[in-house]
Amino acid sequence: MTQEADLPGKRVLVLRPDELSPNDQKMWREIRTESGAPANPFLDPAFTTAVGRVRPGARVAVLQDDGSPVGFFPYERGPLGQGRAIGLGVSDSQGAVLRPGIRLDARRLLRSCALSSWEFDNLEAGQGLFVPHAAEELASPVVDLAEGFERYTRRLRAKSPSFLRQTLAKERRLARQVGEVRFVYDADDPAALRALMGWKSAQYRRTGRRDRFAQDWITRLVGLLCRSEEPECRGVLSVLYAADRPVAAHFGLRSRTVLSWWFPAYDRAYAKYSPGLVLQLRMLEAAAADGVETVDLGSGPARYKESLKTRDLRVYEGAVVRPVPGGAAHWLGREPARAARRFVRNRPRLAGAAARALAEAGRLRGR
Repeated sequence: MTQEADLPGKRVLVLRPDELSPNDQKMWREIRTESGAPANPFLDPAFTTAVGRVRPGARVAVLQDDGSPVGFFPYERGPLGQGRAIGLGVSDSQGAVLRPGIRLDARRLLRSCALSSWEFDNLEAGQGLFVPHAAEELASPVVDLAEGFERYTRRLRAKSPSFLRQTLAKERRLARQVGEVRFVYDADDPAALRALMGWKSAQYRRTGRRDRFAQDWITRLVGLLCRSEEPECRGVLSVLYAADRPVAAHFGLRSRTVLSWWFPAYDRAYAKYSPGLVLQLRMLEAAAADGVETVDLGSGPARYKESLKTRDLRVYEGAVVRPVPGGAAHWLGREPARAARRFVRNRPRLAGAAARALAEAGRLRGR
């Protein structure tokens, strides 16, 4: 399936992700490298291809100049041409991949893709094409490991000495009271992955949030990425064991230099030992030894992120909307709810009350 359209000075081919040629994928990665942006695995063609296998509306607009690709815009298309970032809901970095110096108009690009709107919630910084359409700027904490884990822990001790000391003490207590503690950075353990999904689903329900693993496409996507061998986008399952039993796990995506923190969870039976934090410290150490320079913890508030981070990236939430019926439908369906969430999020006391209400709703659902 191929559609053709024109932008001023550009030809646009709209393809399914599986129609991208090896040369297209090579050019995509070269353009990302030229841009100087972090090698985030969510903006690699392998992620878009995997989403295309589980989401029938996935498409890629290939921008050509004189027959050569100069940009790629991955997206999903829904009813009335309403578009969304590829993998929206689980993608932690979004946007177009454009050769430096390319100038476009966002609404004209959408028209070339037969889109009435395009929604994003983790648009990366530097996406000048779409940032003017953002409704909110969010912090996305990261851990810098380029100078090694030892240098990082020195900074962590200086910033929060009790956090590191207490976490390491809990790891020793876990070993004494439960059994030998063992960590595997890149595990081939389907049972541990199933346990992780179960713990995470229970956490979503307990906190009153939408259970991502109740959505078949997300479970299938994780399965595909778990088996990926692409060096710029492959799944990494990290597992913390005590007495040879998984007590915490994380499934994330990595490129050669960036590891994206994605699905962490732990067995609540061992909560007093903080196995999730123990896992994370072990994982940071192993990732640094494996050449990872940045661990992206993802947007969204969490106390442990504030303790571990070295700095914040900026990401953006919003939508490009064209003045057509599908754009109006998007605005009516999404923007009032988005504005309400923004109102609550920017008022800590109200946000706390909302979190407690969600948790209570989750508790009642679990009865």
